[in-house]
Amino acid sequence: MSLELTIGAPAHGGHFVARHEGRVIFVRHALPGERVRVRLTESGEDAKFWRADVVEVLEPAPGRREHFWKEADALRAAARGKLPVGGAEFGHIELGVQRRLKAEIFAEQLRRLGGTELMPEVEPAREESADGLAWRTRVSFSVAPSGRLAMHAHRSDELIPVEAMPLATGAVNGLRLWEADYTGMDRVEVAAPAAGGQPLVLLIPAPGTHPRIPARIAQSLPDGVSAAAWDPESHELTRLKGRTWVQETVLGHDYRVTGAGFWQIHRTAPQTLASAVLEALDVQSGESVADLYAGAGLFTAPLAEAAGESGRVLSVEGSPGASRDARKNLFAAPQVTISQGRVDKMLRDAADLDVVLLDPPRAGAGKTVVQQIDAAAPRVVGYVSCDPASFSRDLGYFRSAGWDLDSLRVFDLYPHTHHMESFAVLRKR
Repeated sequence: MSLELTIGAPAHGGHFVARHEGRVIFVRHALPGERVRVRLTESGEDAKFWRADVVEVLEPAPGRREHFWKEADALRAAARGKLPVGGAEFGHIELGVQRRLKAEIFAEQLRRLGGTELMPEVEPAREESADGLAWRTRVSFSVAPSGRLAMHAHRSDELIPVEAMPLATGAVNGLRLWEADYTGMDRVEVAAPAAGGQPLVLLIPAPGTHPRIPARIAQSLPDGVSAAAWDPESHELTRLKGRTWVQETVLGHDYRVTGAGFWQIHRTAPQTLASAVLEALDVQSGESVADLYAGAGLFTAPLAEAAGESGRVLSVEGSPGASRDARKNLFAAPQVTISQGRVDKMLRDAADLDVVLLDPPRAGAGKTVVQQIDAAAPRVVGYVSCDPASFSRDLGYFRSAGWDLDSLRVFDLYPHTHHMESFAVLRKR
């Protein structure tokens, strides 16, 4: 079913709001003020709202541009009766307009969930390219029945074969992984360190695949590329070629990141965020610091350096693999204590903290963790977030506990997508 709609404000999640006969419709691939023809992708008389994709632009808005990636272009896909690849849903929008829209989205979440009136500026990452391309150091592909690399359409099981990925760095595209046959694999993930070095390809077999098949595929990969098989259920990592980790370097600190371990995907995001954190929190020698949801230690290492050997740094991470990486990355920092487990359990006995930094997953920290941080009575809290909705909700919990938003920086670490990263500083009222 198709409709003609006039597009309204941007909404969190990569959509724009339109209305039809009193019903809200969340539309992708649009711009505010446009008159468009859409195809409904989710509808129903009992549904609270509908979803739709733009298939034709009748009256374009300023800021619309031709999409840089034909497989992700909704208009070209619709002309072929196909769906576009997900993951570049803002690629039809000029980069400056993207950032203005992201600021509006963030401001709306702050107002609605955080009780705060603020219009942030959305900053580019360090050394961002003028076109906002070639920034992803990590990419996850699905595998089509043909054995070729593919990606999903948004909210769909449909697989679309892909070759070069414009958002990926030259180091990723230069591997030409699309030339191999991955029959028997469910997914293929690649990580290419931002500063160079040996890339890692993770092969995730489909259920029932013979264990010899990943090894055969690994040997077909280019020289100088490591490969490992990864079982997401058991978290078992099997070395097939080279090593099972990549090395990253940030602000003079070296990090080992194993397998599917979390790392910021924009090539300069680690430097952008770590620099912002160090400058704003201003950790002093001898202070007591907690780094929550610490991963492999991106922030822990520079925080420990600032606190010095007379300081005390607690690193808390739920993932066993990431926690093991942190132990290797911080073995030479005796002031660091690494605790693996849920943050709310690790914070139960924490007290007398001077500084707390948290970088929770997309779901946010939650009320319990916020209350525990408040009970530890730090002089300052730093909050790194990848989701404006969960951050704004947690900000509301902090404000109820007597904390104020001292500063907020929002970074466009995911150009041509609706995602963004933020860093907030909170101080007790």
